[in-house]
Amino acid sequence: MRTFVSAIATVLGILLAAVAVPAIWVDRNVVQEDGFVRLAAPLGKDSEFQRKLAAAAVGTIDTGSAPGFLSGLIQPMLEKAAESMTGLPGYPAAWEETLRRSHRLSFADPAKDSQPGASASSLTLDVAPLVTLGSEEISRATRLPLDPPKQTLINIGHPAQREWTERLATYAPMGYVLAIGSVVAFLLAFVAARRRWTVLLAAGFGGLALAGLWGIGLQLGSARAQATDTGNAVANMFRDEFLAAAGADFQTWITTTAAAGAALAAAGIVTLFASRKRARTSR
Repeated sequence: MRTFVSAIATVLGILLAAVAVPAIWVDRNVVQEDGFVRLAAPLGKDSEFQRKLAAAAVGTIDTGSAPGFLSGLIQPMLEKAAESMTGLPGYPAAWEETLRRSHRLSFADPAKDSQPGASASSLTLDVAPLVTLGSEEISRATRLPLDPPKQTLINIGHPAQREWTERLATYAPMGYVLAIGSVVAFLLAFVAARRRWTVLLAAGFGGLALAGLWGIGLQLGSARAQATDTGNAVANMFRDEFLAAAGADFQTWITTTAAAGAALAAAGIVTLFASRKRARTSR
């Protein structure tokens, strides 16, 4: 009976861990605002992405208040502002604020969302902070008063994907409960086992198997996400860069799990030989 309970608890612990670890990663790095900003912040350092994002942001600046005789000068100034924006002292702060606003829009509760113009897509970039930065630069150069909009949205994904963000926000935090359940299951398996080295071996090989499955799932999921065209060049670039950053970050979790699995398996083997040595000595 003890062996049966130990086996069931070990399998349950592995199954719970299989869901808990990805869920916790998603909650910490996608659902939570600070984690999302930390993960996506390096995207603003990519020169090609910077250039296209700055051009898209500056291109939305309303110059209708400029006198007609200056119209020929405005376009070159807009282009110059787009090229120089990423070098401005205020760019890092504007990029971080863009990410924070975008996260709040994308993970807002539809029932409570009171922000005008909020998108229903899975991820919406609000580049208004960058537009404001570009407007201020143009105003300093031309002395023209420009009134930047409070929101400048670039949609990433499709409206149907909004359901996925709602599911992530709802279910990802449950990963912590599943993780606790997994730990409790392994402890029960260890206590109930007649041969505790079997639990260590099973947990170790289970960890290695999970690392392999997560690695395959990461590749398949990234490929599927990249195959979806957003219809916007900037949005496509952000998606690709974010997926690459997310994949690299989750890969460290996969590697850690594989290392932990290998350590547990090694501990199981050592415990096995130690128990056999004690058995021979006691004879």
